[in-house]
Amino acid sequence: MKTKTNSRRNFMGAVMLGATASTLSVLGNPVFAGMTDFNETQMDEADDWFKKIKGKHRIVYDGSYPHKGFPIIWNWAFYLSNNETGSPDDDITAMTVLRHHGIPFAFDSSLWKKYPLGEVFNVKKADGTNYDRNPFYEPQEGDFPMPVIQGIKDMQARGAMFCVCNLAISVYSGAVAQQMGVDPKETYDEWIGAIKPGIQVVPSGVWALGRAQENGCGYIFAGE
Repeated sequence: MKTKTNSRRNFMGAVMLGATASTLSVLGNPVFAGMTDFNETQMDEADDWFKKIKGKHRIVYDGSYPHKGFPIIWNWAFYLSNNETGSPDDDITAMTVLRHHGIPFAFDSSLWKKYPLGEVFNVKKADGTNYDRNPFYEPQEGDFPMPVIQGIKDMQARGAMFCVCNLAISVYSGAVAQQMGVDPKETYDEWIGAIKPGIQVVPSGVWALGRAQENGCGYIFAGE
């Protein structure tokens, strides 16, 4: 009989292997149709979103891993340090691109509860257990190393920008659906529907990183 811990490890490993293998044939696999149907309207919306970049001080963080919330922490730190050196929020833009393993921070906590996103993406609490909610959109006590750090929602109100990779959502939702024995297209649609307000869906994270730099943002890798 499998232990609960071993079952979780097996599920996690199967999802990771499924995502890796499926990526190789993604263009021809209807399971991942969401990746290839980014239509003209969606492209226009994504392009227009980058027009919100403002101010003299511009940075984009490559949030490809959860990294204990640092893709969000460093967004906040950029505003803090620029404020301390005399620049108001209106002269600052910090963007975080949530891609690859960083995509769960774009989703509502209801999705974390329905699917084991904390397990799939290795997002853990201080005690080593997996999160079953989004800890960094509206953080609770203990989620960040210091209580003064603001989450995604509060940073959006200050002008910070967050986007999420459609390619990664397609691959991972498809892999999770396959392992859970549920419909991949419905799962993809559900993940897209669970994206928090103000977080922009982009064709891919690397596409967004390129567009951000074309619009004057310096690049910083947000760590692994």
